[in-house]
Amino acid sequence: MKKIFVFAAILLQITASVPELKAQKTAKESGREHLPKNIILLIGDGMGLAQMYAAYTASCGTLHMAEFNQIALVKTFSASDYITDSGAGGTAIACGIKTNNGMIGMGPDSIPVKSILKLAEDKGLSTGIVVTCDVTHATPAAFVASVKSRKQTEDIALQYLKTDIDVFIGGGRDAFANRRDSLNLLDSLAKHNYTVASTIPAMLNVNQGKLAALLYPAHPPKFSEGRGDMLSLSTEKALELLSKNQKGFFMMVEGSQIDWGGHDNNLEYIVNETLDFDKAVGIALEFARKNGETLVIVTADHETGGLSNMEGNFETGQTGGRFTTDDHSGIPVPLYAYGPGSGNFKGMIDNTDIFRLMRKLLNLSM
Repeated sequence: MKKIFVFAAILLQITASVPELKAQKTAKESGREHLPKNIILLIGDGMGLAQMYAAYTASCGTLHMAEFNQIALVKTFSASDYITDSGAGGTAIACGIKTNNGMIGMGPDSIPVKSILKLAEDKGLSTGIVVTCDVTHATPAAFVASVKSRKQTEDIALQYLKTDIDVFIGGGRDAFANRRDSLNLLDSLAKHNYTVASTIPAMLNVNQGKLAALLYPAHPPKFSEGRGDMLSLSTEKALELLSKNQKGFFMMVEGSQIDWGGHDNNLEYIVNETLDFDKAVGIALEFARKNGETLVIVTADHETGGLSNMEGNFETGQTGGRFTTDDHSGIPVPLYAYGPGSGNFKGMIDNTDIFRLMRKLLNLSM
């Protein structure tokens, strides 16, 4: 009889704990409290670890990218080459597939695929792009267009009108207004309910609705040649507009000209552009820390220049290095992540995994 009472008592304890255990299991399995509502993806074009560390040295160790607690390494090879270009690299990140160098938003078979931006639109999220290049350039193009060649810039501009992107900011006004086919896509954008801005003050005055800020005829100038705080101001404005959507948003920010400094083997150019890019990273981090529902990812499409850090001084900010090429390299690039879902980014991953993980975390259907 005593054994029966003991067994009954144990059974009663187990039964009483089942609802609590079930609730804990359900919460853990659903992972809802850990999923981001928003993703800010920041791409430093051509930014390898050496470029980041040169900027870290120049900033005397105060770089925002150094604040991230989740770090991975990313393989960047394309379907056609060991060394990718920005078209294939951007497509891998944006669309989750390997394609041939020079192709945008489609596989080697020339079949278009949907980008993370378009999948986010399908779910009702707001979307945005902010770049320091022409908005039809390879990396931003991979998020909005599908073309066989990255050189089809006028086709890429036309495809902006076939998306429902809420905000896009950068250069490239001529691809919309000074075209070989004589179409005026600026008028078309206005008919699609965009406020079209051609200056930074005009952009900053937009407080609601859709924004197409084409601030320069072609590429913006270098940071050192007068671009100023265009990138950080644009990032802030895009976040202000996109965060009005209660369903969430996806946003891509590119520090485009880090790559160009690598092609020029110009370390000063690289450092200036990386420091400017890092200001945008800081704005994204600050937003995420206050918001609590935002995943921030910082990475690169490839490394440019084969840069090695050969000297530096953290007290004076002096930095120096050597280049092994004036083109891209096959060196894996770093990835930094912060916020809900950041723990998924670890180890050595493929650039297509960035798309896969973002899609999973935002619960987007293909």
